[in-house]
Amino acid sequence: MEIINPNAAILTNFEVMSTLKNMKSSKKKHGLRNLATITYETVQYLEDTACKEQCSESIVEFLKAMKQFNLTKNECLMMINDPPGSALHIQIMIEDSDERLTDEQVNLIIEYASKLRASPVEEEGQLGEG
Repeated sequence: MEIINPNAAILTNFEVMSTLKNMKSSKKKHGLRNLATITYETVQYLEDTACKEQCSESIVEFLKAMKQFNLTKNECLMMINDPPGSALHIQIMIEDSDERLTDEQVNLIIEYASKLRASPVEEEGQLGEG
């Protein structure tokens, strides 16, 4: 296999997990002996990460909100895959964050990232319980 354009598309962990679950549920044989094992182990790993609690709508909303901060695609991808919960976490993910972002912007990013973890299904269930 040859990689023609390595930057053509980047996938979030959520997209990888969804694709692997769809592959796993399809009855087609893909011709690779160890594909089932690799798929199973990858899905098991991803289900222990933040992507388990995400949905495509929350990711799209997060990306729209991040446009105001002039972040790179890779910085946004890192924050989707591992939503930051503190200013230190953001400093690790965003190059020169102390120069590029104000404290208020950092707090906004943390707030937006916290919404990534709550899927609409969970929110509807919580509203009905009150």
